Amino acid sequence: MRTIRVAHSPDSDDAFMYYGFASGAVRVEGLTFEQALSDIESANHAAGDGRYDVTAISAAAYPFLAGRYLLLDSGASFGDGYGPRVVVPAASPAVRVDDLAGKRVATPGVRTSAALALRLRLPEHEAVAMDFKEVGPAARRGEVDAALVIHEGQLTAEEEGFRVLLDLGADWKARTGLPLPLGLNAVKRDLPAEVRLSVARAWAASIEHALAHRREALDYAMSFARGLDRGRADTFVGMYVNDWTRGLGSVGRRAVELFLGEAASRGLVPPARVEFQER
Repeated sequence: MRTIRVAHSPDSDDAFMYYGFASGAVRVEGLTFEQALSDIESANHAAGDGRYDVTAISAAAYPFLAGRYLLLDSGASFGDGYGPRVVVPAASPAVRVDDLAGKRVATPGVRTSAALALRLRLPEHEAVAMDFKEVGPAARRGEVDAALVIHEGQLTAEEEGFRVLLDLGADWKARTGLPLPLGLNAVKRDLPAEVRLSVARAWAASIEHALAHRREALDYAMSFARGLDRGRADTFVGMYVNDWTRGLGSVGRRAVELFLGEAASRGLVPPARVEFQER
């Protein structure tokens, strides 16, 4: 029996995707799946060492990991007209995102897709990387001029007293007509080809099982919801576990290539060929 270590972030949407494995509904002869929880920035760094067989990564991190991993076609989190949000405290003088040029912005890690999307949109800002849970509080304390919020912070920013200057997913779609690639899943290249294929199919099956058993999968995901009520957790899961998660297709793959290609052309990430493990 071969153990496949699967790393995902401790968020309700990633947990929802894992439900097929967690419930025991998805099994593969000869393989056992072991869950590992890791915030996305830590997972990005762990992938650099090849720590996990299958791992969630930021789309922005893939150029740094392409030598070790192939992307999976399923499991992606795309912002289709919505995404990470640039917020400021209510008393901030900033009224549009361009007012933050040269200012300090708290970002959720160095290699997150949110941070890269902001760099593409607002090249001249001083990124202050920190844990994603701390970006809002840092802005509220005045340690930075603005915060780039992800995860549930996208839903709760206004009620926490922030003003939203820009939704990066909406901005990207208005400019390109494509969804914004945020999270992807990847499988180690050095696994045997037949194992990679089995893993790719099993991961897709886990997602399909969760979507087909939404209530039960959401029950499981609620333990990862970090204070969101069930209604908002359901909304959040629906934002990031959907048809794009089932399979990227040609449009989703083009979105990844455009996002990373544009970043590479500006020298923000190394050039990399975007390669997938087919299933």
